[in-house]
Amino acid sequence: MKLLEGKTAIITGASRGIGKGIAEVFAQHGANVAFTYSSSSAAADELEKSLEGTGVKVKGYKSNAADFEQAQELVKNVLEDFGAIDILINNAGITKDNLLMRMSEEDFDKVIEVNLKSIFNMTKAVQRTMLKARKGSVINMSSVVGVKGNAGQANYAASKAGMIGFSKSMALELGSRNIRTNVIAPGFIETEMTGKLDEATVASWRDAIPLKRGGSPEDIANACVFLASDMSAYITGQVINVDGGMLT
Repeated sequence: MKLLEGKTAIITGASRGIGKGIAEVFAQHGANVAFTYSSSSAAADELEKSLEGTGVKVKGYKSNAADFEQAQELVKNVLEDFGAIDILINNAGITKDNLLMRMSEEDFDKVIEVNLKSIFNMTKAVQRTMLKARKGSVINMSSVVGVKGNAGQANYAASKAGMIGFSKSMALELGSRNIRTNVIAPGFIETEMTGKLDEATVASWRDAIPLKRGGSPEDIANACVFLASDMSAYITGQVINVDGGMLT
């Protein structure tokens, strides 16, 4: 059963990692996928080609969600190309980790801009079309770090916690128009980025998780499918930890 048949989703930062996993699973569930990437056009082309085989419409857009005008332009282009936007997944994000004593103002500002300001930009950009349609699902990708905090990640934790406050506010503002806003807080997800870490570090992280494994992009994508589909029609303003029990 295809849970997202006929729906159109925008997924930011989808040329690799979690975003790519979400795009792949959404296409399998029948969603048309508009995705953004920042620099890796070869990876974006590859994703486009691989997903077109699933019979849905797929298009990649080079766009920076942290730029207000680019977000507006992106949504205009997606509406022209796809005709509707039913789902927005704000997934694009960066880290610039350091202890506060060593963190530069620039590294703080950049992480807030890319991770948090982009949520404002993109939600504002899709708001009008969702209000008109009187439906929509916005899913914001936070982190267990946004829920719990983490030494050496004050900028990242602040951006991801801010996302939760913003999402809960949007749930209150937009709920009467049947627009739902929820948050996913991933734990330790194994992607090509974590593949560069040494095996001993990864093993110790896995061991600290009740389910004794890292998550996969597909684990996050499955939670997104639920929140994007009509199965979660009465769920808004929630934070779902997809972390193998890490924060239990």
